[in-house]
Amino acid sequence: MSAKKVTTATLREMKRKKRSIAMLTAYDYPTACLLDDSGVDVILVGDSLGNVILGHDDTLPVTMEEMLSHAKSVRRGVSSSMIVVDMPFMSYQVSPEAALENAARFIKEAGAQAVKVEGDRYLDAIKSMIKAGIPVMGHLGFTPQLINQIGGYRTAGRSKSDAEAILKASRKLEAAGVFALVLEMVPPLLAKKVARALKVPVIGIGAGPHCDGQVLVTHDMIGLYPRRVPAFVKQYAQVGGQIKKAVSNFVREVQSGKFPGREK
Repeated sequence: MSAKKVTTATLREMKRKKRSIAMLTAYDYPTACLLDDSGVDVILVGDSLGNVILGHDDTLPVTMEEMLSHAKSVRRGVSSSMIVVDMPFMSYQVSPEAALENAARFIKEAGAQAVKVEGDRYLDAIKSMIKAGIPVMGHLGFTPQLINQIGGYRTAGRSKSDAEAILKASRKLEAAGVFALVLEMVPPLLAKKVARALKVPVIGIGAGPHCDGQVLVTHDMIGLYPRRVPAFVKQYAQVGGQIKKAVSNFVREVQSGKFPGREK
């Protein structure tokens, strides 16, 4: 990726040229700096911060103010990557007017370029945001904000009827004007069908190799989250273990008097 700012047009062009999109999550300034410097195309300020940062069991407790605060931190560390912010639970479900007002805060206050909305139930809200000039990324398949209704973490689209519903929903979202779609935890052949059916980029997470890009939660990918890591995640590092080793060495040296050492 070049040093130029990644935009919605960049992502469309990447799909056209069959260049895979790399997307990761960030919730703070130093992580955002590292991802941006490493050439990540899209940085998602995900409501997954509820799990990996705030320690909740799911994403539902995350608030607008928490998302805004973390999005502002990320924005300060980014010069090239595109920043997309998750609309948290109940920030867009109440009404199209509330959705537009909340989405606008991410653009105006946090400096994000786009927002992400789960499911296809709130097309009026999505259309109102897009009409106002706010790019919206869709999200289908497993949708974490419906965890209580779904009844747990499970692959979506396994049955023929469910697969057809996801394909139909993806077309509805594209028709509504989303610039891209995240497809989470669906069978690879369904993801392939959706990616081929849509003109907008389809970014997979636990959806196999046939999407136009891939996204992971950074804390899962680098081994920094101490709880359950999804089976589809490839861990490229074990940063948590390195931190524990460094901290243990520090504690030992402080207790033994080795650090900071004698004054000269």
